[in-house]
Amino acid sequence: MDRDIVILGGGPGGYYAAIRAAQLGAKVTLIEKENLGGTCLNLGCIPTKALYRNAQILNTLKNIDQYGIYVNDYSIDIPKIQERKENIIKQLVEGISKLMEANKVEVIYGKGIFKDQNTVSVTLKDESQIDIKGKNIIIATGSKVLVPPIPGADLEGILTSKEILNFKDIPQRLIIIGGGVIGIEFATIFNALGSKVTVIELYNHILDKVELDLSKRLTVSLKKKGIQIYTGTAANKIQKENNNFVVYAQGKKGELKVEADCVLLASGRAPQVEGINLEEIGIEFDQKGIKIDENFKTNIDHIYAIGDSIGKKMLAHVASHEGIIVSEKIMGIQSTINQEVIPDCVFTFPEIASVGMTEQEAKNKGISYHTSKFLFGANGKALTLGEPEGMVKVISNEKDEILGVHIMGPHASDLIHEGALAVGKKMKADDISNIIHAHPTLSESFAEAILGLKGEAIHMVPSKR
Repeated sequence: MDRDIVILGGGPGGYYAAIRAAQLGAKVTLIEKENLGGTCLNLGCIPTKALYRNAQILNTLKNIDQYGIYVNDYSIDIPKIQERKENIIKQLVEGISKLMEANKVEVIYGKGIFKDQNTVSVTLKDESQIDIKGKNIIIATGSKVLVPPIPGADLEGILTSKEILNFKDIPQRLIIIGGGVIGIEFATIFNALGSKVTVIELYNHILDKVELDLSKRLTVSLKKKGIQIYTGTAANKIQKENNNFVVYAQGKKGELKVEADCVLLASGRAPQVEGINLEEIGIEFDQKGIKIDENFKTNIDHIYAIGDSIGKKMLAHVASHEGIIVSEKIMGIQSTINQEVIPDCVFTFPEIASVGMTEQEAKNKGISYHTSKFLFGANGKALTLGEPEGMVKVISNEKDEILGVHIMGPHASDLIHEGALAVGKKMKADDISNIIHAHPTLSESFAEAILGLKGEAIHMVPSKR
């Protein structure tokens, strides 16, 4: 065979796998049909976070007078916003390309499909075709936008998370169907930009996988900011009426009719497994993803699958880690991955981040547990930032081991990693409370929440016994 490893897909899973395999001495070819970095870099994590930063600044400007600063006027330059976003993407894509070159990874741009169990046929940009053979093949084809089966969802002008990133105008009224991570992040971004946002969510609360305490608090917070949220509500049809979109839904209080000039479908993503000839070479898969074993092997011994294509934890950082693990396994290193300890972040205002077990999960598993909450309103750094909203919630078992950490507040996405270490290493409350946390920092809130498990928090009113 020409190559040790052929990788189908250049997203976070694929390019991490390629670099790690090359570091270990493998001859690697990576096939990518569009741009390196995949959905995350080009159409997901990075562009949304670029827009999130714009929203963050606008939110500060709206409350700037509390800092003793007065701004008489400002305007929004959408072309400049889009230019900044695209420049960030370009810089990161070029950086990955240079890393490929530096690690001597061959990158072929084109659409790859299986010709047989050892060969990928690639249609290049000029429509010519080449065959690439490999001893091992890693499928890292990622995911696609999931369009809900709602009559009218295919109307011209209705947007998915892909199209809305390139907005040329700020919609006056925006309906978002789906209250998961994608929907709620866009809700907060366009609320800050000035849109009147309505969220329609089928489940009884938004962010259904998030700790319920945090989800409930965020719902109240978003409503105060002017975002309308209808939970337990099913969108039944979408129509175009008088040049506007109208969404008809059924909720707790009966029928609902919402009108807007823009509709965003945010029902999540599904594994991208069609169109690469999996059926022809006998790889087992269904609409939930490619079937794998504990070593990420498909039912064909030398073909592996990682990331969103397997439909499990559909997060960029999970795909990246899986890519490293699989390359190491192929090259003879027996690595392991702990998929029970995965930090998850939601970039809202305020941010949310979680790792480990929720309180509901502990209840469902019959685990005897303790919880402690520390509010950012009692944290000096949060007050100086003007961001006192939210809390740190920690969950421990009878052995005092930390089972879960859930944060809603400033820089939650950065703070969560101390929680990830605590959960991943089965640390006990004493292991953390005995470590000095610098003052004044947001991290003190985590330390105080841990102390609260033992009734020893300094800046928390003692609970009545």
